[in-house]
Amino acid sequence: MNTKLFLYLNSFAHYSSLSDSIIIFFAELSPFIFIIFEIYLYFIKQFKHEAIFAFYSMLSALMLNQLIGLFYFHNRPFMDHIAIVLKPHIAESSFPSDHTTFIFSILFSLIFYKKTKQYVSYLFIIALVGAFSRVIIGVHYPYDIFGGIVTGYIGALIVYLTKEKLYTINKMILYIDNYLIKSIKNKIK
Repeated sequence: MNTKLFLYLNSFAHYSSLSDSIIIFFAELSPFIFIIFEIYLYFIKQFKHEAIFAFYSMLSALMLNQLIGLFYFHNRPFMDHIAIVLKPHIAESSFPSDHTTFIFSILFSLIFYKKTKQYVSYLFIIALVGAFSRVIIGVHYPYDIFGGIVTGYIGALIVYLTKEKLYTINKMILYIDNYLIKSIKNKIK
């Protein structure tokens, strides 16, 4: 099933140079879209705690991926010689997808908070396109993507369940943030 679904999705590679460019854009840059959105939440919307929790969620989910990688190795499709590769990648374990974990951990974190829940529907589409673009470009199997979605959720859930303890760290971050902003304003005057 995993291989069949991979071959179907990967068959969209080299459909046209325009579609290849769009797929590569989302496969490579979707995490940066989420980083920009985090910056927007923190500095423009002033949803500072929610942005910090989303960052913690991403860190905890990626640490979970590293732990999984210590015990489980799974070839990338091009290592199995079945992929049309649009973007070269190093030959390392593919499960779970770090790109997918990154974007979905932030997405799931935003779902947990009332202030940020409203943005999820837009980001969900970007997350799905970004995640499955990784399959189309030939560097992940579909199960790697599903694994990344699961580890992203677990990372966000861990942070959400421990958020009361994390407020102490948030307060230190916000204290430093306020100090830096005041220093910059004083230098500008």
